[in-house]
Amino acid sequence: MEPSPDWLNYHHLRYFWIVAKHGSLARAAAHLHVSQPSISGQIRELETAFGQRLFKREGRNNVLTPAGLLVQRYAEQIFSLGGEMLNALQDHPTENALRLRVGLTDFFPKLVGNEILKPAFALGRPVQIICREGKPEDLIAQLAAHRLDIVLADEPPSSSVNIRVFDHRLGETGCLFCATRKLAASLEPDFPNSLHGAPALLPSENAPLRRAAETWLRQRHLKPHVAAEFEDPALMKVMAAEGRGFIILPAASASLALKRYRLHVFGRADDCRASFHAFTAERNIEHPAVTAITQSKAWLTQT
Repeated sequence: MEPSPDWLNYHHLRYFWIVAKHGSLARAAAHLHVSQPSISGQIRELETAFGQRLFKREGRNNVLTPAGLLVQRYAEQIFSLGGEMLNALQDHPTENALRLRVGLTDFFPKLVGNEILKPAFALGRPVQIICREGKPEDLIAQLAAHRLDIVLADEPPSSSVNIRVFDHRLGETGCLFCATRKLAASLEPDFPNSLHGAPALLPSENAPLRRAAETWLRQRHLKPHVAAEFEDPALMKVMAAEGRGFIILPAASASLALKRYRLHVFGRADDCRASFHAFTAERNIEHPAVTAITQSKAWLTQT
């Protein structure tokens, strides 16, 4: 077939792209395991199709012409998209296994996440879940690029994020105040006044649960002593189990945490709310596991 302006030989384009990337015919030939004359001939055919020279000689080197620089930029995009396509096909659900790529924001309670994801395992087919943790803005960018199927967050998407996502409010729950048996026994009789000056183990200041708790305490003119604050909720629970202070947990995740860390509830605040959200890139959800997650409210029965 003779080359023409409405037909592009991508095999020839790839050879050109590799030569441009490696900077010489010799290095490109070694990379491709072909002879230099073979590469040179295919680049000449590409130049004939374009009607323009893509390389020019400067001393012993082949240098890209202005047309060559333009073609190189497009080739970078073409082969980058090709790589993304292959990755997407590898991640595409098959009839035998369903792959679900989940992003969880930094402070999302992992025990709540476990409950929210349970409907994905009840679809009657094998499911492979891949969980990634990160900053909300980073996860939303991955969602928009279709590298994630769903993002679980403990607050709505920020107005500062310039990427359109669809927020599915999964529900909300009140909060429980928990501590070791000894500390809980001393704080329970006069709750919530007993919290004033009591040692508190709190999430870091930018965590949604921390903001909700501080608002609740401030409204009651209560000021605990912040003994420690954490970006890692698991470490916070470990220190609570050692009696270093009380912690505040969403009621939806408390039962497993109480059992695992041998903590006791000494107070409840139904008006200190923790909310949970799922973000998707599309309004109309096609992924069956994402549909099951966003429609299920079973996990809320634990609150």
